[in-house]
Amino acid sequence: MRLSGKRVLVTGASQGIGAEAAFRFAGRGAHVDLVARSAELLDLQVKRITEFGGSATAHVADLSDAAEIHALAESVETPDVLVNNAGVGRWLFLDDTSADELQTMTSVPYLAALLLTREYLGAMRARRSGWIVNVNSPVSRLPIPGCVGYQSSRWALRGLTASLRLDLRGTGVGISEVIPGKVSSEYFNNNPGAEERIPAIAKLIPTVTPEQCAKAIVDAVEKERAEHLFPWQLKAFEISGRLFPTLTSYLTWKTGTHR
Repeated sequence: MRLSGKRVLVTGASQGIGAEAAFRFAGRGAHVDLVARSAELLDLQVKRITEFGGSATAHVADLSDAAEIHALAESVETPDVLVNNAGVGRWLFLDDTSADELQTMTSVPYLAALLLTREYLGAMRARRSGWIVNVNSPVSRLPIPGCVGYQSSRWALRGLTASLRLDLRGTGVGISEVIPGKVSSEYFNNNPGAEERIPAIAKLIPTVTPEQCAKAIVDAVEKERAEHLFPWQLKAFEISGRLFPTLTSYLTWKTGTHR
């Protein structure tokens, strides 16, 4: 897809991957709608984009609230590209996680992506064009110990992507899933204890930057890629999990967190 003159909506766009993706889409000539909860951080990103000659609009919304998702879709016209990037959740054992926190983990990213995509999908299908990107986590491919709630939501997002891809075949609307490895963002600072739960074997996979993630997202749209899992070491680990599931699962458990 050529991005010049297109409209792109990016969720979780106030910082990290979402902010860098919005900046990169704007650099390709697209108008970008940035969505997040923090008006202050969104305004900083819009200023950054416009100072470099881009076009962007900020939209404050809490995507864990279905009513706010509907209101957002009512106020922002159907984009050419929808990037479901928003995500929250700590890495906890299931019985250490409150019911309210499990609800939040399920709401964002999974239900937020499901509901926002639903809001725009009819118009995309009617005009027979559009692209959806779901940004996911490596735990949607390689389960690790000690983060059941977060992990389950990511597997649900994977299922949404795969299911919707079949429904969209032949409609003119496409979907990509972008799965980066560990990202040098604020996530681990905002979620103390999560980084320590990464299995030692997974630490062989290099950390990637938000800028690298943004490039992968934009490339997925421009090249209409179904899936992009990176860096290559993560892809190799994922292939190992499919070819040698018992061994890979054992190594992940053995080098992971335990009670």
